[in-house]
Amino acid sequence: MALPDILKRNLRIPVVGAPLFIISHPPLVLAQCKAGIVGSFPALNARPQEQLDEWLAEITETLAAHNAANPERPAAPFAVNQIVHRTNARLQQDLADCVKYKVPIVITSLGAVPEVYDAVHSYGGIVLHDIIHDRHARKAIEKGADGLIAVASGAGGHAGTLSPFALIQEIRQWFDGPLLLSGAIANGGAVLAAQAMGADLAYIGSPFIATREARATDGYKQMIVESKAADIVYSNLFTGVHGNYLKGSVVAQGMDPDNLPVSDPSKMDFSSGSTKAWKDIWGCGQGIGAVTDVIGAGNLVDRLAREYDAAKSRLAA
Repeated sequence: MALPDILKRNLRIPVVGAPLFIISHPPLVLAQCKAGIVGSFPALNARPQEQLDEWLAEITETLAAHNAANPERPAAPFAVNQIVHRTNARLQQDLADCVKYKVPIVITSLGAVPEVYDAVHSYGGIVLHDIIHDRHARKAIEKGADGLIAVASGAGGHAGTLSPFALIQEIRQWFDGPLLLSGAIANGGAVLAAQAMGADLAYIGSPFIATREARATDGYKQMIVESKAADIVYSNLFTGVHGNYLKGSVVAQGMDPDNLPVSDPSKMDFSSGSTKAWKDIWGCGQGIGAVTDVIGAGNLVDRLAREYDAAKSRLAA
């Protein structure tokens, strides 16, 4: 099955910038899209809810102006992440805003709901659903998702435990549609490797936290630069869903990262005193050994593109 035009048109390299909770906002999304990859953000990052309309207007108008001024190199499309979970009271209004602005790509998480897919399809948009197991993938496609994001072991934030080799091969046995891979992908060689094992595009998040446009604290960015894979802890304490986090941020809140208790999965929101998930406990994936300094998002895409081309040349040789 061929990729939808939206996932190949105007992409410099086959990469989607993952939506980063709290961190992704219009400056980062616009920098990613202008550099030639899909930029994205969670709808919940716009607070209060009314700000989502403002963000969507800013992104669509800015990209339209950029494309008019640069017809030889138009921007890549953008995406909005929707949390399809009973705790998200904003879902219907956020979805209505996406329909209003005809958001090209919607990424759904924590729930596959046909009504959401129907709303996006009504104006010609596509929906990618993130999953950590093959059974979740099957349910999403059955309910109307256009494509899948396989979130494998090592991904930042809410991540699975399966090897990317295992997860991709199981999905490709029955699904020939759009398939993205997430999990410790932080350089151009890894992007090519994702394609070699069967994915169409790579889904990259953590390296973009350490960019100048990201809405993360300087301490967060610097900790990513200074950390390696061994500095990541996997726990469900902070939201009720297992995810990967920087050990240093856990220690900074007075907790032992090697002896964290188990959380109630129904909570989906962790706070202890003044400590809050995502704000004080910093999500991050295992691929951050490739991140050596804080740079612009466009510079990061440039590096990924050079590495991607170099990896193809090595294999061809």
